[in-house]
Amino acid sequence: MSKSSADLILHPIRMRIIQALVGGARRTRQQISDILTDVPQATMYRHLNMLHKANLIEVVERKPIRGTIEKVYALAKHGADISQHDLKTMNSTDHMELFMKFVGHLIGEYGRYLGQDGYDLVKDGVSFREIELYLSDEEYMQLLQDMRALLTKHVGNEPSGERRRRAIATIVIPGAKPDQHRADLQEEMDEE
Repeated sequence: MSKSSADLILHPIRMRIIQALVGGARRTRQQISDILTDVPQATMYRHLNMLHKANLIEVVERKPIRGTIEKVYALAKHGADISQHDLKTMNSTDHMELFMKFVGHLIGEYGRYLGQDGYDLVKDGVSFREIELYLSDEEYMQLLQDMRALLTKHVGNEPSGERRRRAIATIVIPGAKPDQHRADLQEEMDEE
C-alpha cells in the first residue's frame, strides 16, 4: 500500500499531533511537545515535517524568537480526514490493515493510561462498551450529527489544571446486508 493520507494519519504519534490541532488550535512545536510529553524532540520534528509535506497540517504563522523562526501549525482543511479516494481505492486487506492500526493506537493509549501510577478506572470515567442499534440510514445519519454536535462543543477546550485529555473513539461496524447474509448462509449450506 502506498503512503496514503490514511497511512500518514493513522500513525500513533502523527494521530496524536493531529488531535492536538483539532478544533482550530494553532500551536508551536513546543506547545505540541508540552501536550505529547513522551515524544522526543527529534521525533516530533520528523512527524511534523511529514504531516506538513503531505499538506495535512500547515504553517499559519512564523514568529521570530531569539534569532530563529518559530512556526505555528494548524490543521489543514480536511487534514484529519482520510480521503474518499484512498477509501475507494483500497481493498479489504488494506482496510483491515488501517483498522488494525487504529485499534493498535487505542491499545497504546490505554497502555499509557494503565502505565501511570494510581489510575482509577471508576473515578477517571474509563469506559468501553458495545451497543447494537437498529437504525434506518436516515436515523443513523441523525445520530451521527447529534453525536458530532455534542463533541464539537468541547473540541476547542484547552488543557488546564482542571481539564484532562480524554480520548473518545468511535467505531461503527454495520451488520451484513440481509441479502448478503442469506447468500453467505446459502453458500455454507451448499458446501456441506
